[in-house]
Amino acid sequence: MNSKILLIEDNTEMRENISEILELAGYQVQTAANGKEGVALAQQYKPDVIICDIMMPVLDGYGVLHMLSRQEETAAIPFIFLTAKAERGDFRKGMEMGADDYLTKPFDDIELLNAIESRLKKSESLRKEFSKNINGLSEFITSVKTIETLKELSEERELKVFRKKEEIYKEGGYPRGIFFIHKGKIKTHKTGENGKELITGLYKDGDFFGYVALLEDGKYTDSATVLEDAEIHMLPKEDFFDLVYKNAEVSRKFIKMLSDNLREKEEQLVKLAYNSVRKKVADALVSLYDTFKKEGDNIFHINISREDLANIAGTATESTIRTLSDFKDEKLVDVHAGKITILNYDKLYRLKN
Repeated sequence: MNSKILLIEDNTEMRENISEILELAGYQVQTAANGKEGVALAQQYKPDVIICDIMMPVLDGYGVLHMLSRQEETAAIPFIFLTAKAERGDFRKGMEMGADDYLTKPFDDIELLNAIESRLKKSESLRKEFSKNINGLSEFITSVKTIETLKELSEERELKVFRKKEEIYKEGGYPRGIFFIHKGKIKTHKTGENGKELITGLYKDGDFFGYVALLEDGKYTDSATVLEDAEIHMLPKEDFFDLVYKNAEVSRKFIKMLSDNLREKEEQLVKLAYNSVRKKVADALVSLYDTFKKEGDNIFHINISREDLANIAGTATESTIRTLSDFKDEKLVDVHAGKITILNYDKLYRLKN
């Protein structure tokens, strides 16, 4: 079956020309003349790739990307921006919001078709199932390193050998990464009020463990001990956060790997990852308010780049932008011309705790 392309472009001549090129190349094409129509078609049509102009009436390309990235059924669709603007800032904003690629007008047929083919190949590589072993994990990491925001992922994964009854981490400690079992059996456990050991989890070859503390940005709430001699790889927390927060399609695939494809557990992890970003961004905004608000000011606003805010929060810029937009919708902040205004400090403070 031929791949489906959704083209969102307000210029009639440009829309017809691109559509004709794509149809001649064997793609099934749906077109929309504005962003609002494009969002509705994306939800209905479920295309394999979306090509979208930035400057459009009704709803611009940034608005289209934001709306689609917030919906589970459309968040992972590869998204290519079309723009006549060559300024670096426009490209950067689009990529930080989650766009996969961009084409600058005018472009030729080959550039267009190569961009689509590249996105389809990367999307297809993520749809495949990876073996539940270290080779499968390495293959997954290699495949996602082709994505611009994930190219810095480490190729090395620390391997340690643990003997039976040896402790891997202890309740109350701080996580440095997550663990992947190449061989062996592991239990996680905690001590109850009566001093009796409570088993919280059992893990085998091909399982990940120790990641909930990272998502909650806290200490371990249990301990991990070897039941049977084990070989364990550790994925650094920086790589873990990149895989969870920097690309929606990669995040979904990685969380499925973490959850062993159990739907209920997968949904819990998605919610936990989402809530972690909200908590971190809320904490950063509260910190900025507490540090810089002057006595007597009724309104606090700050002009800070999204990249700087993301660095303070310890989250990816793309995730920070989306969370700020959510906070704006919830009337917690206002965002205008790069300036952030705190509207509900008390609720942000409660969110961060």
